[in-house]
Amino acid sequence: MKNVFRIGTRDSELALWQANDVKKKLEGLGYSAQLIPVKSDGDLDLTQPLYSMGITGIFTKTLDMALLSGKIDIAVHSMKDVPTVLPNGIIQAAVLKRGNYKDILVHKGLDFLNTEGIIATGSLRRKAQWLHRYPLHEVVGLRGNVNTRLKKLEDNSWNAAVFAAAGLERLKKVPANYTELNWMIPAPAQGAMMAVTKKEDQFSKEALASINHKRTEICTRVEREFLNELEGGCTAPIGALATIENQFLHFKGILLSLDGQRTVSINEKIELTQVDGFGKTSARALLMNGGEELMREIKVSLNQ
Repeated sequence: MKNVFRIGTRDSELALWQANDVKKKLEGLGYSAQLIPVKSDGDLDLTQPLYSMGITGIFTKTLDMALLSGKIDIAVHSMKDVPTVLPNGIIQAAVLKRGNYKDILVHKGLDFLNTEGIIATGSLRRKAQWLHRYPLHEVVGLRGNVNTRLKKLEDNSWNAAVFAAAGLERLKKVPANYTELNWMIPAPAQGAMMAVTKKEDQFSKEALASINHKRTEICTRVEREFLNELEGGCTAPIGALATIENQFLHFKGILLSLDGQRTVSINEKIELTQVDGFGKTSARALLMNGGEELMREIKVSLNQ
């Protein structure tokens, strides 16, 4: 039996908040735990766009290596950063109750919306959806942790920047000037946290199973299935959101061209008893409805 769970985490303020949340939940069940912070490749290079760095696993592979080498027992991630296929020997052991899944616009006033403006974001998904709605605007890259990005917005002449609501809310850093982007479909699993461990670590698996939130697990599984089936190893502007109401799962998914001018989307409802494989079938329906051609074009553009 372990004396103390060693919880691996990135060393950003938000990542530490998330790991501490898992730590507190485990301690509330009588376990002991300590945090082991590490720096990821994605945190060390803040100049390149994520899609040009080989985004898959850029924020998770350092922790994967620490887990597989026995330096930590558990790793905690923002679930939207986790590749849809985990490395051999590592399993998803818990999904925490989802926070706010929405994107929000932090701005310096909204007069620019119907004219020309400059928006900052490091996300292809946010950029494409923004340009679809506001084609006259310019979108510039924005990287770094929450504090860094807020400071860059303050120091530049940009009109606004797009953030994940959950991150700002968890750190109590939601500025006065913001608006929720209810029309923007979030990244798959946005607002959720995942804890992983080694496949053979039965003790960690049992402990983490005690803090798993079943409804969030179901919704994020559908979203990540959708993403996995669409991507095929390619980064693309993809949004997905599953929500549960009564005994039904509502699902919205979208794929956009890089400039946001073309979209293929799906909006479905299914009984909870029928959700197995639903993310995959939704992705296939979208691919058959024009998504396959759009994905080919995106891959060509990103590889140029």
